[in-house]
Amino acid sequence: MSRVVDAVVPRRMGTSFRWLVGSSWTSNIGDGIALAAGPLLVQSQTDSAFLVAFAALVQRIPWLLFGLWAGAIADRVDRRLLVVGANLVRAGVVGVLCVFVATGNVSIAVVLGALFCLGTAEVFVDTTASTLLPMLVDRKDLGTGNARLQAGFLVGNQLVGPPVGAFLFAAGMAWPFVAQGVSILLAVLLVARIATTPGPVREGRTHVRQDIAEGVRWILGNAPVRTLALVILAFNITWAAPGAVLVKYAIDHLHMDEVGFGLLTTASAVGGVVAIGIYGWLERHVRLATLMRVCLSLEVLMHAALAVTTSGGVAMGIMVVFGLYAFVWATVSSTVRQRAVPTELQGRVSAAYMVCVYGGVAIGQLLGGILAETWGITAPFWFAFAGAGLTLALVWRQLTNVAHAGEVDPDAPAAPTR
Repeated sequence: MSRVVDAVVPRRMGTSFRWLVGSSWTSNIGDGIALAAGPLLVQSQTDSAFLVAFAALVQRIPWLLFGLWAGAIADRVDRRLLVVGANLVRAGVVGVLCVFVATGNVSIAVVLGALFCLGTAEVFVDTTASTLLPMLVDRKDLGTGNARLQAGFLVGNQLVGPPVGAFLFAAGMAWPFVAQGVSILLAVLLVARIATTPGPVREGRTHVRQDIAEGVRWILGNAPVRTLALVILAFNITWAAPGAVLVKYAIDHLHMDEVGFGLLTTASAVGGVVAIGIYGWLERHVRLATLMRVCLSLEVLMHAALAVTTSGGVAMGIMVVFGLYAFVWATVSSTVRQRAVPTELQGRVSAAYMVCVYGGVAIGQLLGGILAETWGITAPFWFAFAGAGLTLALVWRQLTNVAHAGEVDPDAPAAPTR
């Protein structure tokens, strides 16, 4: 058993890294449970398709409202304590929701309010948690560390959590949220064991708005990081456009039923599981710039392939490939960013990236609906193919500089003692 543990979370990366991985995996299982149970709860409280869609948007709005502020605050305080505090707020909100559900007093207004509060707390949790890894491991281990964290998201949030959430909801509407609350509290206990440098990363002697402006100026002045941010924004717009109509695409274009649509979305997780097993080999044998170019090229081709196929089986095969390269891209891009950004700016830069992610998704979803309504169900896929292809052509040569951003002298000091 110890050999398995050492293989998954290598001893050389420190005990604190193991606590971080354990906390992340536990939290992702709870979030995966809510991923299925949340929409089911919304559906049980309203017949309005608008409110069902609005419930998903409510959880993204906090990123646009508070994302940059969360990053600035993460750079001012003890990051470990901020993660603990924000997660305790999440647990409290879930607990209140459980009471409303269990007593039969739940309503769509209560659910929407809870989702907004949860989304707000998650802004602070996700922004700050992403800054902990570079504080705990050496730069050479950031790729391995990000791969382990991504694996927890894939398995817990995408594979294990949703079916468990649906099963628990069928047993009783409150049970999945009880399970989510317990997982959050357990994640708090684990992350609290992390030994990080106490106190703020930087002294908060300026206004938060000044800190935000400093972070934005740093991104704009750093060409590789600026390019990566623009790539993430553009590719999230193009990815979200067809993603917004995927269920209609599966049923009307591929002629799949509801179960088939579920298998289509699960297929990407299968590809991600394959990527977990091969990522270490890829990082050791393939240049990061090459990995980035291959992943983005596959993204471009995926949109075209989905646009032309009418076979559900072929579409599932394409989604397996999507899950594989999406895992690799997420791991590589996080590693590159963390290596390039100074410790005192990690929170603000991470928040800016998440704003790009969710802002891009919101824009893409809006465009996808308009395009499908105007020119047909495959129009968003062709838009994504053209938009992603143009973006890739513009940044192709720059990806070499992006991949090597933040590389330091091998004799530079190692990460803080853990």
